[in-house]
Amino acid sequence: MTRLTTFDLNKLTPHSVGLERVFDDMFRFAEHSPNTNYPPYNIVKNGDMFQIEMALAGVAYEDLDITLAEGQLTVSHNPQEIEDEDWTYLHKGIAQRKFTRSFTLADDVVVNGARMENGMLYVELERIVPEEKKPRKIEIEYLK
Repeated sequence: MTRLTTFDLNKLTPHSVGLERVFDDMFRFAEHSPNTNYPPYNIVKNGDMFQIEMALAGVAYEDLDITLAEGQLTVSHNPQEIEDEDWTYLHKGIAQRKFTRSFTLADDVVVNGARMENGMLYVELERIVPEEKKPRKIEIEYLK
């Protein structure tokens, strides 16, 4: 696991105001990132739209749980063991393991929904910039 302990904040902080939380989050996320590649996923972007794609072959959507709390989008899977007296595995090569995968969302990113299609989970996200955060011209008061 790579740590960001040698990152020099002094190079960024003279040019930022109020971003201490962002820098703290960067360090926290780097230290607590999962050390697993399961399940494989993509994050794609199209303008202000984002999509998380997770490959979940053989996973029943009923066993998935997607939650959003305090800017953390979490996808977890807790498979239910199904016992079938008629069938016995001779080889079990398709993993049905538990997992939890979390994504930290920016304050202006909202979750529009999720769908499961052909073994892929798609989580739709969108960046919505509030009016108060859009660029605006600041008038200069001139005092004589």
